[in-house]
Amino acid sequence: MLEGIFDLHMARIIVAITMLGLASIIDLKKREINDKFWIGFSGVAVLLLFASPNFWIELKTIGLSMIVVPIALVLWRFGIFGGADAFCLIVLAGIAPMSSMTPSQISPFTTLENASILTVIPLFINLGRNTVSIIQGNDIFIGIEESHLKKILAMFVGYRTKNPKHSFCIEQMIDGKRHFDFSLKHAEKTSFCYGTDVWVTPGLPYVLYITGGFIIQIMYGDLILNLIHSL
Repeated sequence: MLEGIFDLHMARIIVAITMLGLASIIDLKKREINDKFWIGFSGVAVLLLFASPNFWIELKTIGLSMIVVPIALVLWRFGIFGGADAFCLIVLAGIAPMSSMTPSQISPFTTLENASILTVIPLFINLGRNTVSIIQGNDIFIGIEESHLKKILAMFVGYRTKNPKHSFCIEQMIDGKRHFDFSLKHAEKTSFCYGTDVWVTPGLPYVLYITGGFIIQIMYGDLILNLIHSL
């Protein structure tokens, strides 16, 4: 079989990283990914399955990894992330099921768990950006009628900008006054902000977090499980 030509495990990882890299680039540029992209890589997943000398073992592993499917669909349904992100997780489970280059324990949810943890990073980037702006003497809260607590929260959630490209507005007008709106934004139904000098939260594609979560899975394993084991 093809096992003698290349290491199938490494091939799966390479294909997965290639798919995630391309998806991230496309999503950053166009903010949408054509379904044909996922169909194409689904075909690659099938080819990798039939290339395995241990077909039934590989099939069982893929079946176990597909436990993530209903979770991905539910998150998509409630707008936590978009359809492309759900398809990404599903196809990834078929291409590189339970894949890692470390002996650390992983689960079918490892990539999603790692990705969820990475979503915290923009909060601190926002805080740093706002802190620098305040130090520079900018009144980032001018015109905003809110409590100190909500202003502190806003420094983590978003930032004030005159060019809110690919971002979601976190302001709303109430009785002619500007207030913060921290309500959950639907990933597919909420439009990007086109105003100027407004508070926004960055609309980064979740595929980026999935890519990061998968790379961490490959290089380190499951962040949560490793943390639990270290306690």
